[in-house]
Amino acid sequence: MVMQEIDAQLPGDGAQEVWSEGFSWWTQLGEWSPWILGTLALILIVRAMLRRGRYRALGVLGDPEQARVHAAIKAAELKTVGEIVPVVVERSDPHPGAAWIAAMCFLVLGSALLVPVLPWGQPVWLLATQFGLGAVGFFLARMLPDIARLFISRERAAAVCEEQAFQEFHKLGLQKTEAATGVLVFISLLEHHVVVLADEGIDAVVEQETWERVTKAALDGVSSDDVVGGVVDAVTACGEVLSRHFPWVDGDRNELPDRLEVRRE
Repeated sequence: MVMQEIDAQLPGDGAQEVWSEGFSWWTQLGEWSPWILGTLALILIVRAMLRRGRYRALGVLGDPEQARVHAAIKAAELKTVGEIVPVVVERSDPHPGAAWIAAMCFLVLGSALLVPVLPWGQPVWLLATQFGLGAVGFFLARMLPDIARLFISRERAAAVCEEQAFQEFHKLGLQKTEAATGVLVFISLLEHHVVVLADEGIDAVVEQETWERVTKAALDGVSSDDVVGGVVDAVTACGEVLSRHFPWVDGDRNELPDRLEVRRE
């Protein structure tokens, strides 16, 4: 009885079995981790390669698509004295920081998942392997926009797009219209961001919330791989807003060419 009471107070075999099972599970996970890493990386790369075309501005907006946009601009401006200029760029910034962040993530995550196979006893080879992991992440982020996007924060994307849109507004002369009625619809494919800028004549009578419909129309097109549809819908929505506040009048002249700007950046 005494021995039985002592045995009852000591840790039982069940606890040891649970610990052993947990250790065994962790060991098995370590053995499978290289395969997990390889599979995830392959899926990520294949997906990015298949979606690469959606970030090529001249690819998604060829001559037929640009003709549709030109027709939409002309139709919209027949109802208003305003001037509408859509701009579509592949990216607003090269985002070099995204490539370095990708390199660090690949290095850290790769090292964690490749623990069982890394040459821990050979420092030179270990460093070379980790350098290679980082280089793969850096290269992929530079070559595949879909991967680069994973390492660009929304705040950063919004900031560079707004800055680029402001520059486009002035470069295209939208601030020079007689009644200050120029509108820029700026779309950046990599950042997946839309900026609508209206001159001071429009801002004086149109609330900023009004442009949400324009922004949504353009973003919906980008999200559904129908950039031309998004641009056309955004231009049409702009025309409807401007026609209510700045309707066309006899003698109005087209102060800016009806054009769509499409370029790499």
